[in-house]
Amino acid sequence: MLELMLWPLLGCLVLTGILVYLGIHIVEREVIFVDLALAQIAALGTLIAFLFGLDLHSTAAYGVSFLFAIVGATIFTLTRLKEKRVTQEAFIGIVYAFAAAGSILVLHYAPSEAEHIKHMLVGNILFVKVSEIIMVAVIAVLVGLFHYIYRGRFLLISTDVKAAQRANIPIKWWDFLFYASFGLMITSSVAVAGVLLVFSYLIVPAVCAMLLLTSIKSRLLLGWGVGVAASMIGLYLSVALDFPTGAAIVCTLSLIVPVVGLLNWMVGRRQMASPISPEVGAE
Repeated sequence: MLELMLWPLLGCLVLTGILVYLGIHIVEREVIFVDLALAQIAALGTLIAFLFGLDLHSTAAYGVSFLFAIVGATIFTLTRLKEKRVTQEAFIGIVYAFAAAGSILVLHYAPSEAEHIKHMLVGNILFVKVSEIIMVAVIAVLVGLFHYIYRGRFLLISTDVKAAQRANIPIKWWDFLFYASFGLMITSSVAVAGVLLVFSYLIVPAVCAMLLLTSIKSRLLLGWGVGVAASMIGLYLSVALDFPTGAAIVCTLSLIVPVVGLLNWMVGRRQMASPISPEVGAE
């Protein structure tokens, strides 16, 4: 069992390392479903590349997929309005619907490959190849290094856009760089783990950490801990009980949320019930 779980666990750890960080940005920006939209756009690019005779797993097909993700990044950059007359989630939903419908239309011309393409989108982390882990790890390191170098700007734009404006940071440009790097990571991650698992790694650990903690460092540490624990438990259940791997990890992650919510409620109740300390020197 240990040999069977080794490479999938390593793949899960790589995904956890970068996606938890990106997930904190996504939750702060309140664009929860942007990864689904970008993943669907990238998938549409892959399908179109396939129609033009490119192999689904070729470098050229991946390049086309990433170009489509860049188009999505541009759209999401331009739809972040200064005046929130329309929430950005509405635009994200429109883009997702278009990309999903476009993928269905493209699949109409490739019915014999439908199952193969479905497997590519759903992913199967249990049977991930070493070469795939290496590719995702390299991209994760590059994206992580890029965000670390410019972490001040990325964090400020995600958490306090008005402060970023006062600091004369070109928000549109840095928004585009954020979504472009995010799209690069999503494109490679989905091919390995599938849309649902990538979405869960992005959102669930970030939500758990943000419910309990306030600083970025503490949120990252807790988020990583949640991701690692859920990965280990989910993989074990998958192998021991013959469950679908991605679904087992997603369910494990999801079940952690009410536990953290209960803990957050208990901490809040304890703080409200604790007596106020008298001021020093008061009579």
